[in-house]
Amino acid sequence: MNPLVPLFVLVSLPIAAISLVLYTDTGIEPALVWATVKTFVILGLVAGALSFGASRLAERSKA
Repeated sequence: MNPLVPLFVLVSLPIAAISLVLYTDTGIEPALVWATVKTFVILGLVAGALSFGASRLAERSKA
């Protein structure tokens, strides 16, 4: 299993709760919340790709 999966779940729970509070707040622009969510998803995908690449490189260097 990818070691980033439990970390992603652990980090995404409080971020989801904060995003929900910010989205329901009338003083916060909803577009800002969506931009934050998109940024978090993109950074998560980049981190996953880097982790996957590093694990493949480590397996290749063992052989």
